[in-house]
Amino acid sequence: MRLFVSLLFTVSVLMACQKKEVDRQIGSVQLSFDNRVGNRDLALGTGTYQNKSGETFTITRFDYFISNIRLLQADGSSYTVPQNDSYFLVREADSTSQKITISNVPAGEYTQLEYMVGVDSLRNTADVGQRTGVLDPAGSHTSGMYWDWNTGYIHLKMEGTSPQAPLDATGNRNFRYHIGLFGGYQTPTLNNLRTVRVSLTGSGTSGVGKGVQIGNVLSETTLVTVNVDAGKLFDGPTPIRIATYPDVMVSPISAAIASNYATMFSFKASAFVSR
Repeated sequence: MRLFVSLLFTVSVLMACQKKEVDRQIGSVQLSFDNRVGNRDLALGTGTYQNKSGETFTITRFDYFISNIRLLQADGSSYTVPQNDSYFLVREADSTSQKITISNVPAGEYTQLEYMVGVDSLRNTADVGQRTGVLDPAGSHTSGMYWDWNTGYIHLKMEGTSPQAPLDATGNRNFRYHIGLFGGYQTPTLNNLRTVRVSLTGSGTSGVGKGVQIGNVLSETTLVTVNVDAGKLFDGPTPIRIATYPDVMVSPISAAIASNYATMFSFKASAFVSR
């Protein structure tokens, strides 16, 4: 009996050691998107901001899709999130949507984060049965983020008010930017999909200048915070004046706006959650 107990204990220890060793080979990442305007927190409906054109504005809605996520290491290797698990809708009005968890990431030191702002053409045109969760056109999560009349997702939506916006049909000075289009299916359109790469190296990382460690033996989850400067929609490579463009959907200027907001992402910090 003593021999059996001793053998059982030995096997248990070996299995535990093996499990611990296996756990070192993978990790999970939580991406946190911190929506801001410049160096100020984004406050829907209450915050007043100013763009570089001198126009003041308040944002009442700010939503965008993040998809096709990849993590890249310095040696050129990468981890791609499985396609069906790689679509997220970030909404400023819903704090839970601003945190994205990626599981089973191979251990390594990652130096870049890559993703698409919007929903790619293949998923835009896929059978509706393949568009579930936040991609369900009839679901509450995509409320207002799908064009039935144009058959496609809105990649990013910003709405608000500004004294510089002309009076609209409601008698208010509203602005709205609903940016979609993926190149078209049967008829060519603008392609406003944008792929973003965020460098994970620098003073914000736990290993200065090296990159973000994932799968560290001392951690279960690596937290990566990304700053999102909504003001870049106006102050990107192509300055956008609210007075000139208060309402943009499918017009040619939408391409410039998409290129502007592609610059709004930057790395803020990383941290470990210990075992």
